[in-house]
Amino acid sequence: MDKESAQIMEDNLSQVWNERNSGTRLKAIERIYDTEGSLYHVGNQVTGAEAINNSVMATQQHLPADFIFTKLKPVLINNSIGRLIWGAGPKGQPPVATGMDIAHFENGKIKSLYVFLDS
Repeated sequence: MDKESAQIMEDNLSQVWNERNSGTRLKAIERIYDTEGSLYHVGNQVTGAEAINNSVMATQQHLPADFIFTKLKPVLINNSIGRLIWGAGPKGQPPVATGMDIAHFENGKIKSLYVFLDS
């Protein structure tokens, strides 16, 4: 399960946070998150695929179009909790912001994701 959970976290970064097409992103969210999955980030909490999609879109609207999220360290899984360290910045350049995602998994999907911004 550790490999599968780690892959889900990486897919969340690439297929949700880096996806600019709302419809494509929503399909990924529905595949990656539990139907009652929640996203907690920067003083915001939402539940459900549509709400997560809208929250990610709102975050992306504050970022330059060439910004991407990249995994900076291998994902660590401890039982049903995963940690992914990420950076954000222009593609091909060092990140201008860093943070981490902490995910709680249930039944092979993300039940809750907590996003921490370092800088």
